[in-house]
Amino acid sequence: MKRTKITVGVTGINPIDSPGPGIPVIRGIRDSVEMESRIIGLSYESLDPGIYMHELVDKTYQLPYPSAGADRLLDRLEYIQSKEHLDVIIPNLDAELYSFIKLEPQLKQMGIHMCLPTLFQFEERHKFHLDEFGKKYDIPVPKSKTIYAPEEVYGLEKDFMYPVVIKGKFYDAGIAHNPEQARTYFNKISAKWGLPIIVQQFVMGNEYNVVGLGDGKGNTIAAVPMRKQFITDKGKAWAGISIDEKILLDMTRKFVKATKWKGGFELELMKDANGKYFLLEINPRIPAWVYLAVGCGQNIPEALVKLAMGKKVEPYTDYAIGKMFVRYSYDMIVDISEFEKITTLGEL
Repeated sequence: MKRTKITVGVTGINPIDSPGPGIPVIRGIRDSVEMESRIIGLSYESLDPGIYMHELVDKTYQLPYPSAGADRLLDRLEYIQSKEHLDVIIPNLDAELYSFIKLEPQLKQMGIHMCLPTLFQFEERHKFHLDEFGKKYDIPVPKSKTIYAPEEVYGLEKDFMYPVVIKGKFYDAGIAHNPEQARTYFNKISAKWGLPIIVQQFVMGNEYNVVGLGDGKGNTIAAVPMRKQFITDKGKAWAGISIDEKILLDMTRKFVKATKWKGGFELELMKDANGKYFLLEINPRIPAWVYLAVGCGQNIPEALVKLAMGKKVEPYTDYAIGKMFVRYSYDMIVDISEFEKITTLGEL
């Protein structure tokens, strides 16, 4: 079987303690028996480990921070495209998605394809719109409220019972048991990620996630649910197991069909003591644990690349149950000259 040659740019190549999805996405693409891939890493920090993982990443270019704006990003991608002739880019970080969605028409003219949600889909599923989202699509969600000033935490008792979860608009969260803790989390998270801050009623229970892929026409191409087995102090799954849970799959298909979601996504859910699932978040990109789905028989990164290129992709119909992922860390030894090169030249 002749393999299709393809060049793919991948962001989020920071498999650290709060890991980006880039490296597991790359592993999925490398596992494809249909594609012969050249992988271009797109990084924001000189110490992103993926830069130095040469067995997975063929070459890396640094990108301007998302705060620099879409124009700066476009200028940089024009330069990278002139060197690498990318076929596909897979953005994997929440903070960068707005710019990539905005630039999608220009990038397509340059020959770069993507499979991303529309701007409306991206905005609608925001944490601070979750209440309205749940009502619109008849999906159970915890009560939530958006706040913009630290003083607002002292009025939360009118609407919430402690503990509550204080969340950033992109990342980070903390469980507050009183107004003082809530204010501390507000200041800490807003200083890092900006406003607004989302207050969400805490739901006691077990955490579940679903990784999925929608084709933009209402069809669920892939969906694998898992139960978190071990969670870090940052709330990240460090181990998880694929499960057979019809309720989660039905909820996922309902979400994709109703929104006509395009691209990868992750649903974060909590199952309370009564067995009821609450949707906590919708992440508009592939999560860092996506390689579990690959190991279960659903190669979501490969399918996403095909969708981006306009190819017809048949939905996966099953997956292996009882497969576990266990994340680990190890030390790479790299030469200081490589660090100096990526730092000074912006490419390696």
